[in-house]
Amino acid sequence: MNLLGNLLPWAIGAFAVALLLNAWRLLRGPDLPDRILALDTLYINTLALLVLLGLWFGSDVYFEAALLIAMLGFVGTVVLTKYLLRGDIVE
Repeated sequence: MNLLGNLLPWAIGAFAVALLLNAWRLLRGPDLPDRILALDTLYINTLALLVLLGLWFGSDVYFEAALLIAMLGFVGTVVLTKYLLRGDIVE
């Protein structure tokens, strides 16, 4: 096997553990900003995990799903932060 084939399972496992830790912070976060940050980190780790799975399986569908999650995650973070700062989303 090549180097990429040896390292991909370890990287996928590391990002899976990071997802679990982010979910724990999302559920146990003491404040709302901590939970928003955990949600932001959760979607970034999901994005990285999908890219790694796309490399592992050799499928383009994972990369398209990662792009969709990246766009929705950015918009979701901006909306939640705007709600936290102003108390209203639409002015």
